[in-house]
Amino acid sequence: MTGLLRIETAQRDFVPDPITDDEAAAMFRAAVNLFRLWRITDEEAAVLVDLPVRSYRRWKAGEIGRISRDGKARLSNLMGIHKALRLIFTEPQRGYDWIKRANADFGGKSAVDVMLGGELTDLMRVRRLLDAERGAW
Repeated sequence: MTGLLRIETAQRDFVPDPITDDEAAAMFRAAVNLFRLWRITDEEAAVLVDLPVRSYRRWKAGEIGRISRDGKARLSNLMGIHKALRLIFTEPQRGYDWIKRANADFGGKSAVDVMLGGELTDLMRVRRLLDAERGAW
């Protein structure tokens, strides 16, 4: 019994290494490509990464600025959403299309509609649904 308790405690106390600035910049570049595949406008993308549109466009052009802790969390969730979609759908295009399709789990809204609520928790909501769908939890 103590072995189980020790494992539970260890899992609960797990804290991942922080995302480095270089990793965050790489995730931002990947997100820009992902937004293209999802057919997301610059205005929508700016909401998803919580930047003013002008800053997003400057970053998109290669002048990536300092990415905040919240920004890193947003990028991490976007990458998690992409990964889950790639695991769920064998055809990548189906995953790219899913993001804009109405979904009963979101009350008829699409995943992008939910994420455009602008809060980190909106991204997390979509990621949790996909992770549950693929059995990650």
